Amino acid sequence: MRNRQTVLSAVLILAAFAAAGADWPQFRGSESSSIADATPPLEFDVASGKNVAWSTPLPGRGASSPIVVAGRVYVTASSGANQDRLHVLCFDSADGKQLWERQFWATGRTLCHPTSSIAAPTPASDGQRIFAFYSSNDLVCLDLDGNLQWYRGLTYDHPTAANDVGMASSPLVVGPLVIVQVECLGDSFAAAIDTTTGETRWRIDRPKVMNWCSPVLLHGKQPGADLILLQGPDGISAHDPKTGRAVWSIDRKCNGIPSPVVHDEVIYLASEGLTALGKRSTAGDPEILWATKQLDPASSSPVVQDGSVYVLNRAGALTCGDADTGEVKWRLRLKGSFWATPVVAGNYLFAANSDGEIITVKLGDQGEIVATSALGEPVYGSPAVAGGAMFVRSDAHLSKIAEQQ
Repeated sequence: MRNRQTVLSAVLILAAFAAAGADWPQFRGSESSSIADATPPLEFDVASGKNVAWSTPLPGRGASSPIVVAGRVYVTASSGANQDRLHVLCFDSADGKQLWERQFWATGRTLCHPTSSIAAPTPASDGQRIFAFYSSNDLVCLDLDGNLQWYRGLTYDHPTAANDVGMASSPLVVGPLVIVQVECLGDSFAAAIDTTTGETRWRIDRPKVMNWCSPVLLHGKQPGADLILLQGPDGISAHDPKTGRAVWSIDRKCNGIPSPVVHDEVIYLASEGLTALGKRSTAGDPEILWATKQLDPASSSPVVQDGSVYVLNRAGALTCGDADTGEVKWRLRLKGSFWATPVVAGNYLFAANSDGEIITVKLGDQGEIVATSALGEPVYGSPAVAGGAMFVRSDAHLSKIAEQQ
C-alpha cells in the first residue's frame, strides 16, 4: 500500500509539473510578457452562452487579474463600504466550482479611485503558494488549498505608504522571494519577502513619488545572474534579487503606470513614448537602442512578439511597431477606453476595454478587428489565458471563455 501511495504521489507531482506549462501564475503571465501558449476562442456571446464555459459571481470588486495554477483559478476582491474586507477565492478551472474562499480585514489605508479597488494588484504564485497583495499593503500567503501560511501588514512598518487613488503594483516571485514595489509620496520602498516564512530579507528605499509599475524579472545569461527591474517616474534600475543591491540604473522620465517588458534581452519601457534598452555588457548601463514618441502606451504595458511591439493607449489607439527599430508599422482604432494590458495568442491580440468588451484583432501586415464580444460589466484587469481558455475578471464576475465541446 505504501509503495502504491508513493507511486500515486509521484504521478500527481509529475502531472502538476506537466500542467505548469499552461499556467498563468502572475500579472501578464509566466514571463510578464502577456503572451499566451494557445489561442482562446476569437469571439463569444454571453446571452446565448456561445463559448462561455462558465461565469460565477464574485463577492466584491477588483481591478486585479486572475491567475491560473495547476487547473485552478485564483482571484482577489475587496468588499464593504470602505473596501476593507479582503477576499481570496479559488475556482476549478474546468467547471467554475468555487473550491474555497478566505477573507481578511485590511490593516492599511483603503482609499482608492472609484474605478479601482483595494484588490488592484494581481496575485502571484510559485506553484506551491498564492501571494495575494492589496492596495492596503496587506500581503497574504496561502497554500493552494487556502491554508494561511503567513500574513504581513506592511503598513505597520511603513505607516505613510499610501496614496488617495490606490496602489496597484503586483508582486513578483523570484525563487524563494516575493518582491513588492510600494512607491508613493510617503514611505516608498521595495522589499523581498521570504516565501516560506514571510520575513523581510531585504528592503531598499525608493523615490517618494506616486508609481503603479510592477517589478519584472530580467533573466541573466549565467545561472544566478538574474536581476529585478524596478521602473518609476524618474527612471529604471536593476537589482540583485538576493540583496536588493542596485547593479545599474538609468535616470529617464518614465510613465508611472505601465510596466516594462523584456524580450530577447531587450527591455521595452514606457519612457518618452517607448524606449528600447539593449543588451548590457559586464559593466555599465544598458545601451539605448531607440526611443520614439510614436509608440506611446498610456496605462497598458507593451507586448512584444515575433519582431513587433504592440502598444495600446487609453483612447483605444493600437499601434504596431518594429521591435528592432521602433518604426511604426500600422495603427488601428479600437472602440472604448482601455486600462488593461492586451494579451497576444498566436496571430491574435485580445484587448479588454473598460466597458467590458473583448476586441479581437488579427495581426499581420495590417491589424484587423475580427470580433467584438461583450461581457456586460466593466473590465480593468488584464485577461489570463491558459490551456486555450481565457479567464476574465469583470466588475462582479469571473468568466471562462473556451471552445464548447
